[in-house]
Amino acid sequence: MSLLSAHEVSFAYRDRRVLEDVSFTLDAGEVLGLVGPNGSGKTTLIRCLDRILDPEGEIRLGGRSMRSMNRTEIARMIAYVPQNSSTTSSSTVFEAVLMGRRPHLRWSVSEEDKQKVSEVLSLLGIDEFASRRVDRLSGGERQRVLIARAVAQDAQVILLDEPTSALDMRNRIEVMSLLTRLAEKRRLAVVAAIHDLNLAARYCHRLLILKDGRVLGEGTPSSLLTSGMVRAAYDVEAVVKDEMGVPYVVPISPSDDGVEVI
Repeated sequence: MSLLSAHEVSFAYRDRRVLEDVSFTLDAGEVLGLVGPNGSGKTTLIRCLDRILDPEGEIRLGGRSMRSMNRTEIARMIAYVPQNSSTTSSSTVFEAVLMGRRPHLRWSVSEEDKQKVSEVLSLLGIDEFASRRVDRLSGGERQRVLIARAVAQDAQVILLDEPTSALDMRNRIEVMSLLTRLAEKRRLAVVAAIHDLNLAARYCHRLLILKDGRVLGEGTPSSLLTSGMVRAAYDVEAVVKDEMGVPYVVPISPSDDGVEVI
């Protein structure tokens, strides 16, 4: 049984259709990369999966329809890291990560909650920053804090909207490697919207390519990423090479590059 599944999920903002009949399944231990051009519906799909938006179709979590689950039940199973997520600038790293325990808190913070946060900080290699203010961290360190907060939530599914968009090359690699390790070792299902095709190809087990709100293709990076698929998705001519068993996309030019420069 899949941990997360979507069946014919559609969504519209008033009269503008943004998603149309999107379906996929995701098992524990997998990272699914959502890729596609700007405006293809990646962020909207993630918000539908977290029930921030109420789409048509059916989304099931652990075999159970999410329509039958209340907000607290969903929060205990799904952690969401939005693109522009922020933490209170005056909070410490420990306090920021402790916020992930909110779905489990009763009247006060327990020793178990504090222990959970300490374990997660150690797991992600940021325990030395526990007492440091979040606004004193680098971009890569701050992103690790946001992921730690999601892991501390004890959720089985983590949704991330462009988790590497503001990071340099080294931090992009470290964050994506971390997400893959977390998925495999803790048996999590991870969905990440990613712009960088090569980063997605290297660290995601499967890709879902969206264009104009529809699924253009779904499968492993090796089976999915071809010159034809890149052209269909992005209107870009590209060469796809094999680098150590992983597809590597080299963009050449826009497919309709016929504009004269005067």
